[in-house]
Amino acid sequence: MSSPAASLVPPPPAPAGFWQRRVRQPLIALLTQGATPEKLASAIAWGFVCSLFPFLGFTTGLNALVGVWRKLNQPLLQALNYALSPLHLVMILVYVRIGEWLWRAEDGHFSLSGMLASFRELSFGAFLREFGWVGAHAFTGWLATAPALFVVLYFPARAGLRRLSYLLPERGRE
Repeated sequence: MSSPAASLVPPPPAPAGFWQRRVRQPLIALLTQGATPEKLASAIAWGFVCSLFPFLGFTTGLNALVGVWRKLNQPLLQALNYALSPLHLVMILVYVRIGEWLWRAEDGHFSLSGMLASFRELSFGAFLREFGWVGAHAFTGWLATAPALFVVLYFPARAGLRRLSYLLPERGRE
């Protein structure tokens, strides 16, 4: 027979899911360490924008530079950069197409695999001659969409992080 006190002990909490462990809990940790919802939302938005920069090998440095310039959380920026790597590859083609449309250029039948093969086979000068305009189109497409992407990410992230910060007992409604 169990004692009455034993029946008052709550069951152990269910194990935290992936999003709980990998997203919510780290953000709560940052908020409890003094980061503001605005700064974290800014880091998220800048991290997305910089991580989708349409040139391979530049996103880590760009995130680091913007993070220093805006005084943002570097680990959060770099975590987003690595998490967005698959999307980054897809967005290169999207940015090329947007840039071609903006420049009113003909479809150059660009493919990422073809570009990577050419990069290995051609000299640097020959590669630039063949893909220079593709780079200009990709950069233009990214530059044209970056402000809208920032806004679309910043304001919802800020609202969600504000709500999350109000749930924290030590921060409360200051």
